[in-house]
Amino acid sequence: MSALKIKKGSTKHSAYNLRPTFSDKAETHTLAVIVDNEPGVLARVIGLFSGRGYNIDSLTVAEVDHTGHMSRITIVTTGTPQVIEQIKAQLGRIVVVHEVHDLTVEGHSVERELALLKVAGEGDKRVEALRLADIFRANAVDSTLNSFVFEITGTPQKIDAFADLMRPLGLTEIARTGIAALSRGA
Repeated sequence: MSALKIKKGSTKHSAYNLRPTFSDKAETHTLAVIVDNEPGVLARVIGLFSGRGYNIDSLTVAEVDHTGHMSRITIVTTGTPQVIEQIKAQLGRIVVVHEVHDLTVEGHSVERELALLKVAGEGDKRVEALRLADIFRANAVDSTLNSFVFEITGTPQKIDAFADLMRPLGLTEIARTGIAALSRGA
């Protein structure tokens, strides 16, 4: 048998990459989906997730173009890269979906969330809750003799940190809007 004569710039490896190119590590992705604003659209989009057993970590929906009757659905989901690609492909096949953007892959994005937190407490706990709210730039939007309702806007991590600090001070209830996100730059 003669040795292979390999020219400079070529490779002796097979044209077929037999190593797996997929990952089994779950990743969190933020998807922005532009859809028609009509009845049943949200049910179709969410039906895709529930029908295939995909989880939704956060979901926000609002009309963004009143004249064109278009809405933007921002979905935060977790899955392997293959699952995320499958979700994007299946979303793109739905007739009422005009665009699907993976903000996690497309570059830097700005993500914000709004939360309302009710903190019940008296005495020193009230003073400490107000001090921490000031540090986190949370606004007291309601106050009674026994409780406060704070409004805070920021990243999900900031809201989690604020909630963790409020728990020992009497956090009784929390409501979160879900993530709203836009890509940065032009």
